[in-house]
Amino acid sequence: MSFAEDVRREIISSITDNNKRFSCLYGMLLYSRELTPERICFQTESRITADFFGKIFRNVFHMTPPCRKSGILYSFDISDSKITEEIYRTYRFINIRTINSEMIITDSISAFTAGIFLSCGSVNDPEKEYHLEFSVPGEILTEELIIILNDIGVTARSAIRRGQYMVYVKDSEAIEDTLTFIGAQNCTLELMNVKIWKDVRNKANRIANCDSANIDKTVKASARQTADIELIRDFNGLENLSPELREVAEMRLENPDMSLKEIGANLSKPVSRSGVNHRFRKIADIAETIRNSTH
Repeated sequence: MSFAEDVRREIISSITDNNKRFSCLYGMLLYSRELTPERICFQTESRITADFFGKIFRNVFHMTPPCRKSGILYSFDISDSKITEEIYRTYRFINIRTINSEMIITDSISAFTAGIFLSCGSVNDPEKEYHLEFSVPGEILTEELIIILNDIGVTARSAIRRGQYMVYVKDSEAIEDTLTFIGAQNCTLELMNVKIWKDVRNKANRIANCDSANIDKTVKASARQTADIELIRDFNGLENLSPELREVAEMRLENPDMSLKEIGANLSKPVSRSGVNHRFRKIADIAETIRNSTH
């Protein structure tokens, strides 16, 4: 099951009393695909949402709405004038689709917003992307939904995509706040766990990349130092180096994989990493003098 379906399932389980059912159905109808005095059409690709719509519709209006399934799409197409008139009268719908706050029973704004999500909302799998959006039927409802989200501290943006009004949220914390508000607290925790895992994984990757880069740097430095030492050995002999330079030169030849810190710790008189690096710079200067004299 997808993350979005998990969210819908948890939202539905939170709609537990008649007040919440009334407000949730109001959100589902108001933000449905079509809402006119002649025809009301609620559509969803989610089986659990379709089952829930039928259930709370019966709870509020004491009748079973007609449902048709075509492919993966469930359509509740209500065109009986007596039913549409009762719906319009119950929820005080007018020709202009706009939120009537009197229809949102006290303390049920979250259930109303949950209904909006069930009607036209979706959320991506947080493993892939942080993105929650609503496909909204109209400019006025778009503005009103943004206000609702702003009231809970969520900054949402709007756009028109292929002629369709969209309200979307991309910030992970804002998505968490939205999911919590509409009743999907467990899914919020799941999203937070994914964020923690991603952060740990990214840090581990950065450390691994850093370690790999350091290894590459050590290997290249060792190869350069070894070439300088072998050149000096072949032309002048290592015995002509000072005791300090000769010791690090021989240590490098015997231990090509050692870091500067490790070489310094294993000298007869241990020195710091910078001390070892200083000695190798002197060896590099001697090798460069030899190279220049042979050209």
